[in-house]
Amino acid sequence: MSNATIPQPTADFQFPVIDPIRDRRSGRAFTPQPVDDKTLGSILEAARWAASSSNEQPWSFIVATKENPEEFNRLLHCLVEFNQGWAQHAPLLMLSVARMNSSGGKPNRLALHDVGQAAANLAIQATALGLMVHQMAGFDVQKAREAFAIPDDHEPVAAIAVGYPGDPTSLPEKLREREVAPRVRHPQKEFVFTEKWGSPK
Repeated sequence: MSNATIPQPTADFQFPVIDPIRDRRSGRAFTPQPVDDKTLGSILEAARWAASSSNEQPWSFIVATKENPEEFNRLLHCLVEFNQGWAQHAPLLMLSVARMNSSGGKPNRLALHDVGQAAANLAIQATALGLMVHQMAGFDVQKAREAFAIPDDHEPVAAIAVGYPGDPTSLPEKLREREVAPRVRHPQKEFVFTEKWGSPK
């Protein structure tokens, strides 16, 4: 699917990166085009093959598509009102969940880290396939836990909207401005250290 007519936010990269990392963004404008089962399977397969501590693979993903309106709305209504406003137009919503104990029953300090790695794999694969992924902290954890019967030893981590990038002019004005604003990141000198904390490499 071509995005040739859709404005893209600019970004200033200090060093070369692969295209899906360069092109990844957390937009809010989606087309209504559904994500087919094969494409969904591919992005979840990328998550499946993420690295994890002791190969625990502590991630789960709850998936809701507009083809099943009841499930979609159940997940949509776990989001905060602001996120519901734009995420309702995505064809696919997900919830990432971390199993907080290891297979041996001990607390897994790296569970959230590993779920983040799986979600990052998912986002990069999705970008390579022409999709856009927007991950959200803005959801009601307890509501999600109750709505989907998530066990006590599992932690809902992030809500995720997935779909094909749409036209930013479809968004309210404030969101439209954010959609096309330049992407900004801290320079490496602010977070890459050597010898001691705070000493730039």
